[in-house]
Amino acid sequence: MRRALIALFTALALTSCGSGTPAQESTTLRIAANAISGGKNSESADWIKKYVIPEFEKSHPNVHVLFDASGVDDEQYKTRIALDLKSRRGADVIDIDGIWVGEFAQAGYIKPLAEVGGPAVDSWEGWSQIPQAVQGLGIFDGKKYGMPQGTDGRVLFYNKTLFKKAGLPETWQPRSWQEIIDAGTKLKASGVPVPIQINAGTAMGEATTMQGVLPLLTGAGAEIYSGGKWTGASQAMKDVLGFYQQIYGGSGLGDPRLQQEAKGRDKSFAEFASGKIGILAESDYFWRSVIEPKAGVAPMQDRDTVVGYAKIPAKQPGAGIRGQDFVSMSGGAVRVLNPFSQNPKLAWDLLAFMHSAAATKSQLNGQARISSRTDVNNEVLGVDPMLKFVADQVLPITAYRPGLAVYPQVSTALQEATAEVVSGKSPDQAAAAYQTKLEGLVGGAANVSG
Repeated sequence: MRRALIALFTALALTSCGSGTPAQESTTLRIAANAISGGKNSESADWIKKYVIPEFEKSHPNVHVLFDASGVDDEQYKTRIALDLKSRRGADVIDIDGIWVGEFAQAGYIKPLAEVGGPAVDSWEGWSQIPQAVQGLGIFDGKKYGMPQGTDGRVLFYNKTLFKKAGLPETWQPRSWQEIIDAGTKLKASGVPVPIQINAGTAMGEATTMQGVLPLLTGAGAEIYSGGKWTGASQAMKDVLGFYQQIYGGSGLGDPRLQQEAKGRDKSFAEFASGKIGILAESDYFWRSVIEPKAGVAPMQDRDTVVGYAKIPAKQPGAGIRGQDFVSMSGGAVRVLNPFSQNPKLAWDLLAFMHSAAATKSQLNGQARISSRTDVNNEVLGVDPMLKFVADQVLPITAYRPGLAVYPQVSTALQEATAEVVSGKSPDQAAAAYQTKLEGLVGGAANVSG
């Protein structure tokens, strides 16, 4: 009887494990994102559940992937993720805003991708499809911490009809700040109510910083944070504030009141759409969501024939960061690896899969949107020349905000500096006041350059 039982158990073991080889254990990976079906970022949540998980599991039959969905305020999500990482737990692959990368890295919550995922990270084929400037969204202190998702770019939009009336070329590409001012002067002479709209002041919020100050600053050859220091009242900063003074300091090229109204940015959208603004600095969001002919916030039925777009020039040719003639700023999210993952190499496989060409194209779901991959952009953006323009010509020259905890306060100080210029103070006065605020925010003059 005893021998019969032993034989039975042996047969069962062989049947379940196959030729006496132990069964391979199933591994569980988790993805976290501030997305939830039917709620916030619903399309992203559906993509993870309906495409990423089943397709990845097909090629990794012993891996089970779970999705940690959230649909909360960004700051609440940030706090949740930070607590998870601080406690050495949480999902294996995590979505975060690119502006959090430096803060999380300094806190030790995340580590460079190669340190977590191993040698396969640096040899990944996808890096060759992501422009170096776009990779910057996930880079801190020269190391890659995050994989960039979709991004955007800042450009100058202009009204071709108003340009023609002012004797300006229909295809316009200024090569210096002075050429922008010169175009504004001609637009004013032809009767355009607001020749130039560059966001300024605190009422515009982060739009002032991202659409105005930071791209101009890169055009003057500086970044707001570089080499471990914040840019203070440098010549580059004074040049930026001087440009604002040329527009809003009594020249009539810009509308100072618009910069101080609570709904000033929305009003600028409506005024551009109705032909009252000649030149406006904005991101590609303006093209695809604001003046979009059918579903835009301020739809323009003739958008495709009337609205032109141009790269933002450096102060003068070659004066931009990296010696560039043209500049831009971009934002976007990244995905990072949890350095405390129990399966770091598999986590990298999952992250790389999520950023493959096939997966990226699947996430777009037939929409013309800018991805981080050049090969995908070349395939899907042919139907929209403006977005292809951004992908081809703007993304390779772009820059990003520093992902540090104090940045939002620095941004507010920059907005206040432009507000002072708009209200009549000189660039030197506004720069000096900004310098004082900045030193108080970042721990003293030792952490400020310029």
